Amino acid sequence: MEKLSKKKFRVLSVCGSGTVSSTMVGDRLKDILDKKGYTLDINEVKPTEVSSYVDQGGVDFIIATTTVSGDYDIPVLNAVPFLTGFGEEEFLEELMETIEKLENQ
Repeated sequence: MEKLSKKKFRVLSVCGSGTVSSTMVGDRLKDILDKKGYTLDINEVKPTEVSSYVDQGGVDFIIATTTVSGDYDIPVLNAVPFLTGFGEEEFLEELMETIEKLENQ
């Protein structure tokens, strides 16, 4: 049986308005990762809010359905496939690789 992690990750979910797409993507990820034993604390934000959240610290990674400008020391994942369904498996693989790397730090 697969060992379940109790790791909690703080995530920024970014979309153009900071509400609709970011909430949809965040809720889907919570459901999927909850089944794998992960807990996500997700803040839905607009692109203009990303820097201030990252500067405050404690954000593990960013998922985005829009362009996120700037260079950050945390992973930024393109979550558009989660909306369209095209490339969704690849997105989930990248997400799990990111989570595994974060767990091993």
